[in-house]
Amino acid sequence: MKKIIKKILFSFLLLYSYNLIANTYNLMIPINFVTIGIVALLDTPGLILLVVIFKMFYWGIV
Repeated sequence: MKKIIKKILFSFLLLYSYNLIANTYNLMIPINFVTIGIVALLDTPGLILLVVIFKMFYWGIV
């Protein structure tokens, strides 16, 4: 149970720190249950996946 809570908190902090950095470029990822769950399950590759997906939507590729 402690391991799950640590992963969720780490995922939240990772998303929050990314949003602080990406705020200047207006490329923010919303912090909600889905994005935290993806980052908690996949760790850093999950964050990279979310960045790629949100950039694709931002640039209008999808």
